[in-house]
Amino acid sequence: MRQERRAAVDWTLDEECETPQGVVRWATLGSGDPLVLVHGTPYSSFLWRDIAPALARERKVFFFDHLGFGQSEQREGQDLSLAAHAENFTRLLDHWGLSRPSVVAHDIGGAVALRTLLLEQRSYRDLTLFDAVSGGAWERGLFQLFLEHEEVFRELPGYAHDALVAAHLRHATHTGFRPGILDAFLAPWRGEKGQAAFYRQYSQIRQADTTAYEQLLPGISIPVRIVWGREDRILPPEYAEWLHEHVPQAELHWIEGAGHLLQEDAPGQLLALLSAEFASA
Repeated sequence: MRQERRAAVDWTLDEECETPQGVVRWATLGSGDPLVLVHGTPYSSFLWRDIAPALARERKVFFFDHLGFGQSEQREGQDLSLAAHAENFTRLLDHWGLSRPSVVAHDIGGAVALRTLLLEQRSYRDLTLFDAVSGGAWERGLFQLFLEHEEVFRELPGYAHDALVAAHLRHATHTGFRPGILDAFLAPWRGEKGQAAFYRQYSQIRQADTTAYEQLLPGISIPVRIVWGREDRILPPEYAEWLHEHVPQAELHWIEGAGHLLQEDAPGQLLALLSAEFASA
């Protein structure tokens, strides 16, 4: 337990990139061909704490917290839509001087990476999407309630908000979190400021921002790998099948006994796939 809690404390993003909406914090590990890790919601780059150091043995790995998440700036008035996240990702790629990195994206990070590729017209060497928002009808369940009743959720007592976010996070893992890890994910969303930030970002994530590029998916020409946890309850397997139908040249890999958070449920299997060559490369 001490080791896990120390890892949570030591995960620090020590670099900054200014955007019109606030500061995005980022860091790198390793050297070699560039690989960028893109997280989703309600997580942060802390998801990559096991994956990034392992990948950095062979690659230069870039990771960051989306604006409004983790260690990046949180404040009222920020544009935290998927379109804005894609614009910020484009700024980061320019800031880093990357023209054709490999990109690995999870959850809404998938939509951000796809918008950046297809609408911001940035080039990647290859793209891995796992348990990712990509398109189709994904406005549903608790997420849809957040969209429709933001003002109600913002007024929840702190204990009720903490319990809701904790339950939502637990729902994403099939095997459960190791000691201390859930607290690390909860930390940015606690307190009055964190609670406001949590519902602020959810209230701006809209399906329309993925519909905008859906017709372009079949035209993706770079190697694409789709990886999915068979027990994903946030984005069940039919979402992987939808994505594969729309990007038919992509590889599709299933990970058995794993949920939405492959980084937590099956880090070894995920790392093996991320380290492997693409079949179409």
